[in-house]
Amino acid sequence: MLRALWNDFVGLIYPRLCLACQEPLVSGENHLCTGCRAELPYTDFHLLPPDQNPIGRRFWGKLPIRHAVSYLRFVRHGRVQHLLHELKYQGQRDVGTALGQLYGAELHAAGLAADFDLIIPVPLHPKKLAKRGYNQAAAFATGLSDGLKVPAGLTALRRNTNTNTQTKKNRAQRWENVATVFEVDDPAAITGRRILVVDDVLTTGATLEACGAVLLAAGAAEVSIATIACADR
Repeated sequence: MLRALWNDFVGLIYPRLCLACQEPLVSGENHLCTGCRAELPYTDFHLLPPDQNPIGRRFWGKLPIRHAVSYLRFVRHGRVQHLLHELKYQGQRDVGTALGQLYGAELHAAGLAADFDLIIPVPLHPKKLAKRGYNQAAAFATGLSDGLKVPAGLTALRRNTNTNTQTKKNRAQRWENVATVFEVDDPAAITGRRILVVDDVLTTGATLEACGAVLLAAGAAEVSIATIACADR
């Protein structure tokens, strides 16, 4: 009783805010308010047959993948863009962890947890990691690990080149930018395992394709892909 009263008092002075809309959260809400939870543009791609999954089709003929899923649709100037901006540029790593937990629970409920042995985030170069202070994909991977009950290998992949931003590049330029920049830190930890590679946003898929190719070359049994959001091409 006293703890609840104290929490209510603290909440009046330092209200917890929804990560998407910045409105105060009420009792029982965590990370996202009920309104945003209801209105976020979910993809539900994990419920589709593989041949009907538009994310999976982006990798046809490029990379053999088991699952390709994305939690949300990226909509410019909407809640999703705000969430990603908070995650990448405002130091709000909890955004990635919270979304990972929510999505991981959904994937677990859909029976997908049994298809993964290890969750690996797309790595940042050490210089960019030092500047940002954390890897946003690793925050998402940590949340997914919690929701899926599948271990995460946060350092299993290494980025050996500090590439330029992908934002304004076309698909060919993006692939050229990342084709040879990733390395597997410990191949023995990869061999024979079913890997879920995760990132924040899927656009052309060049970065995830490069990571998946390296993991398969290192002996991974199969590769799947998951992102917080996907952008229309």
